[in-house]
Amino acid sequence: MTDAFVKERHDAPPGFFEVEAAGLRWLDVPGGVPVVQPLQVSPGRLVTPRLHPVPPTGAAADEFGRRLAVLHDTGARHFGVPPDEWETDGYIGTIELPHSLEPTKAWGEFYASLRVRPYLRMAYDQGTIDDHQLAVFERLCRKLTDGAYDDPAEQPCRIHGDLWSGNVFWTADGVQLIDPAAHGGHRETDLAMLGLFGMPQLERVLRAYNEAHPLTDGWRDRVGLHRLHPLLTHVVMFGSSYVPRALAIARKYWR
Repeated sequence: MTDAFVKERHDAPPGFFEVEAAGLRWLDVPGGVPVVQPLQVSPGRLVTPRLHPVPPTGAAADEFGRRLAVLHDTGARHFGVPPDEWETDGYIGTIELPHSLEPTKAWGEFYASLRVRPYLRMAYDQGTIDDHQLAVFERLCRKLTDGAYDDPAEQPCRIHGDLWSGNVFWTADGVQLIDPAAHGGHRETDLAMLGLFGMPQLERVLRAYNEAHPLTDGWRDRVGLHRLHPLLTHVVMFGSSYVPRALAIARKYWR
């Protein structure tokens, strides 16, 4: 296979590449953002077409924003649902990503129970956060579970789930998406992650998205809340340097 990109991991945990392939297929929807598709998948290997990067342009950013809204609007059965063809947990980076086979009451309950608390437990068990810090995060989890940030009009969306700038690939044919942690989630989560570590043309992407699907008032004020989960995954994978930023978010949103 001459123009293919091969990812290999001989010690891959069960389903590591298979759930990624399922996510790539699930995110490939008519009118949505193009998603690189699996050519071969096995327990230790995933092969996809090789993409060739070009500099980002404003026109490509506009198209990306519009198409991302289409992808999200395709919907999901409930918050936390895994991609079609998958019925267990997935992965984000190198660590597990819990999925839910049964609907949760609302987004806040899902986010607290499956996107915040699992990584708090991992970080606490590692000794990366202490009892006092854990209590701060738990206060926010209680507020989330009580519905403080729920919007009954916001239905579960089909999201990429790990949409930082490194997984947005700019090609001559426009943006293509790679490396998902796909699940049923909140549209604001993908949008918040786009800017977590900076992304070129971000404001054009967001403006085009908002024109295609107007966002709920105050969405910019909730960006930090949606960044808490990826920051906690970084706490688990890379250590305590990410704790202050995650704590600042928790303190902001439990007040």
